[in-house]
Amino acid sequence: MADQTTTTPPAVPDAAAAEGKPAAPKVKTRKPKQRACDEKDPKGKLCAGHLKRWYDYPREIEQLVGKGAEIYRCEFCKVLYRPDPQQQPNSLTIRY
Repeated sequence: MADQTTTTPPAVPDAAAAEGKPAAPKVKTRKPKQRACDEKDPKGKLCAGHLKRWYDYPREIEQLVGKGAEIYRCEFCKVLYRPDPQQQPNSLTIRY
């Protein structure tokens, strides 16, 4: 008798497929004179990472925020921040 038992592995979502399309980053607007991140983790702990100006962002981010946009990124949690609309830009090259 020929025993033909073929088992198929259970349907598990591919980890490679999940890595291929990363989630869109969170984009927030800075509060007046804000210099630290105010994002909270799932436990409710404040990130408080320094917001740094991001000049060389990838094309995916450029499509999200626009070409040549002034954008800031938290050094720890990588949340993106648009500048405060009431505050003038910090660099002289962007003002004029």
